[in-house]
Amino acid sequence: MLLCAVLAGALLFLDHRYTWMDQVRAEASTLVAPIQWLVSLPAEGFSWASMTFSTQRSLVEENRSLREQLVLLSQRAQRMESVSAENARLRALLKATPRDEIPYLTAELMMLDNDPFIQQMIVNRGAREGVYVGQPVIDASGVVGQVISVSRYTSRVLMISDPSHGVPVQIVRNGLRFIVQGGGGPEGLVVQNVPNNADIREGDLLVTSGLGGGFPQGYPVATVVSVQQNPNGPFARVEAQSSAQLDRSRQYLLLFARDAIAAHELVPLNQEALDAAIRVASVAQAGD
Repeated sequence: MLLCAVLAGALLFLDHRYTWMDQVRAEASTLVAPIQWLVSLPAEGFSWASMTFSTQRSLVEENRSLREQLVLLSQRAQRMESVSAENARLRALLKATPRDEIPYLTAELMMLDNDPFIQQMIVNRGAREGVYVGQPVIDASGVVGQVISVSRYTSRVLMISDPSHGVPVQIVRNGLRFIVQGGGGPEGLVVQNVPNNADIREGDLLVTSGLGGGFPQGYPVATVVSVQQNPNGPFARVEAQSSAQLDRSRQYLLLFARDAIAAHELVPLNQEALDAAIRVASVAQAGD
């Protein structure tokens, strides 16, 4: 036990003083990747068995539910088509540059960290697929977190519910910008430094603001669930619930947003678009 304690202390000292320990950690993660894969086999086997031996009735009910969702999503897609067409016409009017789609990589959950004070997980994609540190991770409902370390075959993701993680967000309703920090639970989040007189309400949707370059703009992060004024201080306590299914999702998307954000920041101001906007504003003012 004493030998293990001395060895752990030495490793902590080396990790703190020398950057080459990052490469050692990555190689060690590569070596234990087969063990992580073996540990995940029982869960995958149970999922396969439950799918294989499911009853016909459950399959019929699931099929009916999926058909209803398909109809709903088709209706939403039709509305989005009209909105996208209108947006394209407005951008053509202003001669603005169309926004490019952000490339992504699918990933699956392999393992969750057992430490109750750390909200981290390991996914089955690594440096071999081009994953990089700081890469945003989302699921079907919203932002999940960011990649914090990468080995050849796997990556470690810090979830937004971790107390050490912060996301720049803005309110969809009015555009106010804040920082959302993890609350340590599976879904609980805290909106930091909200003034008592700020226009924030229960039910407000918080999306990524795009500031800081970590996350692209417009992805759902959380919904405000509680706003408590603080009569003894300048800031209110605002709690939010994560939009992502942090305690249930197993499939994720890793967004290659770094190049897209850099390209967007390098786009120069379009003078023709600025002149067109001034002309449109002048016509609207003359009509009033």
